Amino acid sequence: MPKPSPKPPLPPRPRRDQLKPGESPCDYCTGKCCRYFSLPIDEPRTWDDFDTIRWYLAHGRSLIYVHEETWYLLVYSDCQYLLPDNRCGIYHDRPQICREYSAAECEYDDDWSFEKAFETPEQIWEYAAALLPPRRAKKAPALGKPALLPIVTLP
Repeated sequence: MPKPSPKPPLPPRPRRDQLKPGESPCDYCTGKCCRYFSLPIDEPRTWDDFDTIRWYLAHGRSLIYVHEETWYLLVYSDCQYLLPDNRCGIYHDRPQICREYSAAECEYDDDWSFEKAFETPEQIWEYAAALLPPRRAKKAPALGKPALLPIVTLP
């Protein structure tokens, strides 16, 4: 049986300034903006704050980053309406946040670069250890003999 022929390589993606009149970056897009969402979070200041971030990162497919001094939680998750050609399957009925996002502001040409980025629980914990005073051990319960249970006799 003959091997299937490999797919031809994709043509290089033009830079935004190389687009022809009438072309949109969407014509060449990989749907980057439809493959994650990102929400601002409070800047962590305590061990408990960093522990919460450690929990976020323990779930995988997430990233914590800092951009212009604001901390963000990014969750990698493809939009359920993203079509195989990277177009929107509900374009005319898309959510308001999508309507407000324009091709002029999109990440088409951008590579992510952040002031700080954390991909694993270990990375954020190491950062916290470098930033915060040593973590205090939690108090152990008082040692001593536990109260005895009453003896029950059966008839």
